[in-house]
Amino acid sequence: MKILDQILAKSIHYGNVSLLEHTQQVVQAIKIFSSHFDFSFDLEIACKGAILHDLGKAHDHFQNKMNAINAKSLVELREDNYVHRHELSSLAFLPVFPEKEWNTLIDMVVAHHKSIENDPKERGILDLDQNNRYWIENHLKNWEEWSMYGLQILDIFGYHKNKIDIDEAKKALQYAVSYCEKKKNGWSPWRGLLMSADHFASAFSFETDKTLQHLFELPDLSYYFDLSRKNPIYPLSEISTDNAKPHTLVVAPTGAGKTDFLLKRCKRRIFYTLPFQASINAMWKRMKKTIPNQDIRLLHATSQIVIGKNVEERILQPLVGSSVKVLTPHQLAAIIFGTSGFESVMLDVKGCDVILDEIHTYSDFSQSMVLEIVKTLLRLDCHIHIGTATMPSVLYNELLAILGGETNVYEVKLPDKILDSFNRHKIYKIEDENVYSILDRAFQNKEKVLVIYNTVKQAQVAFEELSKLYPDVPKMLIHSRYKRKDRVDLETKLKKEFNGDDEEYGIGLCPCLVVSTQVVEVSLDISFDCMITQCAPLDSLIQRFGRINRRRNKDTVGKYKPIHVIAPKGNVLPYKIDVLRKSFGQLPDNGELLQERSLQEKIDNVFPAIEIKGIDIHLIYKHNRYSLRELTSAKEAVLVKALDIESATCILETDREKYLATNWEERISLEIPVNWKTIVQYKSEYEQLNVGSNPFVIPQKEDDYKVLGLQLVEQDNFL
Repeated sequence: MKILDQILAKSIHYGNVSLLEHTQQVVQAIKIFSSHFDFSFDLEIACKGAILHDLGKAHDHFQNKMNAINAKSLVELREDNYVHRHELSSLAFLPVFPEKEWNTLIDMVVAHHKSIENDPKERGILDLDQNNRYWIENHLKNWEEWSMYGLQILDIFGYHKNKIDIDEAKKALQYAVSYCEKKKNGWSPWRGLLMSADHFASAFSFETDKTLQHLFELPDLSYYFDLSRKNPIYPLSEISTDNAKPHTLVVAPTGAGKTDFLLKRCKRRIFYTLPFQASINAMWKRMKKTIPNQDIRLLHATSQIVIGKNVEERILQPLVGSSVKVLTPHQLAAIIFGTSGFESVMLDVKGCDVILDEIHTYSDFSQSMVLEIVKTLLRLDCHIHIGTATMPSVLYNELLAILGGETNVYEVKLPDKILDSFNRHKIYKIEDENVYSILDRAFQNKEKVLVIYNTVKQAQVAFEELSKLYPDVPKMLIHSRYKRKDRVDLETKLKKEFNGDDEEYGIGLCPCLVVSTQVVEVSLDISFDCMITQCAPLDSLIQRFGRINRRRNKDTVGKYKPIHVIAPKGNVLPYKIDVLRKSFGQLPDNGELLQERSLQEKIDNVFPAIEIKGIDIHLIYKHNRYSLRELTSAKEAVLVKALDIESATCILETDREKYLATNWEERISLEIPVNWKTIVQYKSEYEQLNVGSNPFVIPQKEDDYKVLGLQLVEQDNFL
């Protein structure tokens, strides 16, 4: 017989935490969450659910897994060959609590890992009840031996019961089935509450109590209201943000002060969204530097993809309660698609300020997704603040209507006279073969040059070639396929050494060369002298141009720098050739100045209509009602199949053992995000780990990785 401390909730790969310790940590978290979420939770029942939720882990089947104990004979192997869901065994302890509380406790416990039905692996309670006549017997196997550990934990928390006989336990599970069978469509805040607390405690383990102390604080934005930040060079800094309208729409050029303005419009906890991983890294650093609250959180992963017989998607639940959370809209998409963990996201974001920055960058399915996210955020009582440098008028008008029109939206645009002060780029249209002569001239003039390609593969090939041609020019490559920790280092190197942010480097390395994909487009505060770029949609091009001659001061206003745009031809994926031709046609040529005041007309010429993609079939809320059954999540991997986003992860083979042995934060730093379409075709070639984000292990040499980043066959993924 074991002692209670030997009953594990987490294996060695997840912290080696005992069931009692984990339960105590979840109770600590749920006390804080239930009192701060914008929902009327009963604290006592919430704590009971936290105590109950994992007691089934004391079951022999689960403990054998935790201790890596395998059956020793064919008979034992056959006897242990059944599906065991620990949360269902946990429900056998319901008789400890009053029956009037059972329904709420079931809501919290029964589906905190799996939907009650239509689970991809058919392991929900209703799936098992329909397909496995012995599931109750299996979940109560050896009940008399292992239930004592659950009763001991209950007793420690003050809920004493000497024994629950097997018949009581069976009736509790049967009651849970009948209750779940009656569930109607909707969403369960109680499920979201328990999942939030469980995920938080699992992430922080023995640091849970300390980490909870800094949650749900209103962000201290005093830095942004300091009078010293008012400057006519940044025209938005001189426009008041004091307006009673709940929502905001700001259209202004890069460098006009949109970030400050949007933040100053916020009064509650903040969700700050940007399109790409590089841009959220840079914004998170800015927030950490200027906002003194301790919990300023960066969300790395979009989703966790388990690729076995089926593609199964799990939103990695964001750790709730941060003062400021920096993320991409895809990480909010759970609230419209109902993917696993969506209830936690809904509870966390409810009643907050949400900033959607550079919203113009989304197209096709992503644009439709963002519009639906806005609608859901409104139902969750959020205040929404939208900023963009380049938004088609049709999209602007659509958002204005969704937000309630002029009576609800504070609209801010800059007059033409001020826009003229943002003219800063001379445009040249070129062919591929002109690139080298442009580089030769730029390096002779000691210029900082930024070269942008539309795919990772093209950037890698170009960097190798340019490294041979210009061996003495300082250079670097940056794209999405680096370890997350290395991406941060690369962005720091780009800003400090090449851009010259650090006093040690003055104005930066001159000359120098940076080869990139569009990861540098948004919110990466760099200012180079010259750009060569492949053609992209006009709104994306304008964002790219914002990395050239970006610094605004009395000496730079009225000075112009060159942009060279390569004519689109051949395979232009991931973009559409007709959009690129229209965009290219709107650009001036032969060194003519790109007029800032003309951009809106040019963008409207390229994007005369919103290209809405049909995603209704995937939405959990339509026609003013929910289409998803309560205590279930979307079965289909919507984000993976409908949206072209970074969804899967890889690690290098040299990091395999470290990944297995370390904690969740260190694992994230080792991960390399990739598009799932890029990796899924190789699923049988690479080992896939069953811990963390289920990364694929890539046998690339570390030295090769350091030069070019992760190398995979390109699947037209532009990040």
